[in-house]
Amino acid sequence: MSVNKSHLSIRQPAVAGMFYPSDPQVLELRVRELVAGGRPSNLVPRALIVPHAGYMYSGQIAGSGYRVLKNLDRPIRRVYLLGPAHRVYTRGVAVPSVDSFMTPLGEIRLDRDAINRLENHFDFIVASDESHADEHSLEVHLPFIKSMLGEFRLVPLVVGDIDPARLVPLMDDILKEDDALLIVSSDLSHYHSAGEARLIDAQTVSIMEQLQWRDLNPERACGCVPVAALLKSAADHGLQATALDVRNSADTAGPSDRVVGYASLVVHAPANNLDVTIRHRLLDLARRAIAQKLETGHSLSVDHDRWSPICLRLAATFITLMQHGSLRGCIGTLDPEEPLVDSVASNAVRAALNDPRFPSLTRDELDHVKISISVLGPTSPMRFESEADLLSQLQPGIDGLVLIHEHHRGTFLPSVWESLTTAEAFLRALKQKAGLPDDFWANDIVIERYTTEYFSE
Repeated sequence: MSVNKSHLSIRQPAVAGMFYPSDPQVLELRVRELVAGGRPSNLVPRALIVPHAGYMYSGQIAGSGYRVLKNLDRPIRRVYLLGPAHRVYTRGVAVPSVDSFMTPLGEIRLDRDAINRLENHFDFIVASDESHADEHSLEVHLPFIKSMLGEFRLVPLVVGDIDPARLVPLMDDILKEDDALLIVSSDLSHYHSAGEARLIDAQTVSIMEQLQWRDLNPERACGCVPVAALLKSAADHGLQATALDVRNSADTAGPSDRVVGYASLVVHAPANNLDVTIRHRLLDLARRAIAQKLETGHSLSVDHDRWSPICLRLAATFITLMQHGSLRGCIGTLDPEEPLVDSVASNAVRAALNDPRFPSLTRDELDHVKISISVLGPTSPMRFESEADLLSQLQPGIDGLVLIHEHHRGTFLPSVWESLTTAEAFLRALKQKAGLPDDFWANDIVIERYTTEYFSE
């Protein structure tokens, strides 16, 4: 009997139709919906940490992680995908012998040269098709990666019984590759009540964001080994980790008594502060944009060639206008949807002409207005058990907040702390701004935190 060797060289999907749709058109549409619905960020990823449950449970959170790939500033030719072993006991890190992984969206070729290099360089790399055959922690990510990146070569690594410290040199090598992307697959806590999980997962995400890799354990994250190794390597490389989305299965599609926690985090270079020269130019740009609109009725055309790359990255901004010490207009965006220079120019005009609390600014008034710019950092969801718990976590003068409950939504910039100096006053006023009573509270209220880089004329 003859053997079809080409068939044996392909790893077939194991959980298509269970963890995610097996129909290609349905799957492609679902992935695109999840990414489009993900929480936006302007961070440029060096690595990702993303969850690996069925799409109905963790797909929304994974979508927030994969959405950040839109910000990539380099071509990606190779993806290193690491996830924990669930099905087969694995000593060390397992690589497959096949040439490709099949997905409903098509075949993904493996980078056999890179895999061979790993086998020759690290003694903990073992060949094991059994470890990969039924493992979902890698497979569920492939449709996301293929949809976002198109053509690339894959290096799939199932992580088993190994000390995280031994994995750090592997992470170091990957992070040095300019054309590679590192993705680590992990869920968070398992089978607590929804309230308990929110508290535990908030602590775990804080540990991750502070790169405290030694404090991770299997109770906090099932992929704690590769996550810890990535965080240690990130710290050594001067990188940062920022949470993009943190929820659990009770927030998406499951019951609230036994939930699984999920988070997407991006590992990135430290956000660059804008130097004094750039700040002055952006303030001048805001003023010129308002003046041209008032004088000609036309919007200012921003010449991108005259601006440095940092000013062309997607950014969310708020423009504040003050006149004789009183607010004269303030409008902005929470989501980074356009380059920084365009955001400044458009929001300056909107603050001058479209703030519904004030009449449109006149040309004569412009000379007496002081312009301030707030460049928003990424929003990070907060986890709390009660209003008192939330208040205890707030950082006066530092935190900007977004409050969301059903159709109610409001935000306060960190600069608002100048007039609302206590956490209690800040939160009460924010509720009122969102159209809620100042004593309102609900267990499903959503609070997101952000910081700003603030400068003024």
